[in-house]
Amino acid sequence: MRFRYQIVLATLLLVLIGFMAQMGLAQGQSPPNTPRQQPTSILFENVRIFDGTSEKLSAPSNVLVVGNKIQTISTASIPTPAEGNVTRINGKGRVLMPGLIDAHTHLFMETTEVDDLMALAASGSPELAFRQLEKNATAMLMRGFTSVRDMAGPVFELKKAIDTDKVVGPRIWPSGAMISQTGGHGDFRKLEELPRTPTSKLSLAEQYGVGAIADGVDEVLRRTREQLMRGASQIKLAAGGGVASSYDPIDVSQYTEAEFKAAVDAAANWNTYVAVHAYTPTAIQTAIRAGVKSIEHGQLMDEKTAKLMADKGIWLSIQPFLDDEDANPYPQGSANRARQLQVSQGTDTAYKLAKKYNLKTAWGTDTLFSAKKAVRQGAQLAKMVRWYTPAEVLRMATSTNAELLALSGPRNPYPGKLGVVEEGALADLLLVNGNPLENIKLIENPAKNFIAIVKDGKVYKNLLS
Repeated sequence: MRFRYQIVLATLLLVLIGFMAQMGLAQGQSPPNTPRQQPTSILFENVRIFDGTSEKLSAPSNVLVVGNKIQTISTASIPTPAEGNVTRINGKGRVLMPGLIDAHTHLFMETTEVDDLMALAASGSPELAFRQLEKNATAMLMRGFTSVRDMAGPVFELKKAIDTDKVVGPRIWPSGAMISQTGGHGDFRKLEELPRTPTSKLSLAEQYGVGAIADGVDEVLRRTREQLMRGASQIKLAAGGGVASSYDPIDVSQYTEAEFKAAVDAAANWNTYVAVHAYTPTAIQTAIRAGVKSIEHGQLMDEKTAKLMADKGIWLSIQPFLDDEDANPYPQGSANRARQLQVSQGTDTAYKLAKKYNLKTAWGTDTLFSAKKAVRQGAQLAKMVRWYTPAEVLRMATSTNAELLALSGPRNPYPGKLGVVEEGALADLLLVNGNPLENIKLIENPAKNFIAIVKDGKVYKNLLS
């Protein structure tokens, strides 16, 4: 079982070979779930608003969306525009809130389980693979997640397809390939592929944009610039070992300060930032000294590290990894299982430190290879009440996560304000059948409880029509 992760990834990459070759063809077709021509305006009537920041709901209100922005919010009646089509949605006292944001996803590696991967690889049908991945993106939007930050994977073409209405899915902030040193968390090669020489062929993970191996300042600069050239809104490096890794134990620190700084400088030249996969104090502190702005995970941090993050204004993009039904299955007694327990035991400490030092804390799922976990995206958010109030949880998954997305500066692919319900903000909205501030478990069942889903001013779901 030690090499299961590499086997799964290799199989996925074989599927993606055909997918990448066929992407242009697929984008030229009209997917069956693309919405029909949308109205120019949406009027929500008689709704109570969770605005993404407040502890309480508003008084009964009306909200007018014109184009892709919220134009008017008022407790009084709002006249409908004289021109264009208007969709009227009477909320009857239901809650209107911002679309949810997942700050750590891997869209291309999210749902497909091992047996399904094998079947797709054997089918020889890249179009089938594309359609499955397209469904993954659509399902995420229909779970109420209107924006995601993708933290490793070939999502550039999918993003373009979504942005041009050829595929239904969330807004995507892509990192591109995760940049890793040899033997690091993002090195997905098999041992028989070593050693690498100047004439070695790139591994499948590198060819298709899942990982990018870089050793030394020059190579890190090159790989970083390649991701920026492809359209990365931020850069992702592996700074330490991982739970799923086969070669690098979780205590291992990866990259030197100089190598991190090379990526930071290249990203800064493009007016964006670097995030790193890191669990341990040494990995986190080395990355911060080099200028990294976001720590992904961080479950094994100590108090000194938390204080450093607070002093430097560093983001903690952490996931609620616990030893529960959402934990990846590893054999009892395996090295992976031991690391998993170590991380899950550190999760409580990390959240306590984040609260103690008032760290800028983002929420994400980091789901890989599990259709079962993917559909529990909302449930993984709801479990955050272990550490926070429902209002704090929903604020984190809306306005706070939106602040992290905006850290991309000019590389932000969607200029405008997200994560809030306020005049002038982009119209990414959910109408909830109940009050999630009182019962956050409502978000665990989006099919039933999200009555309407709006992204960029377009209605993708409306059970009241």
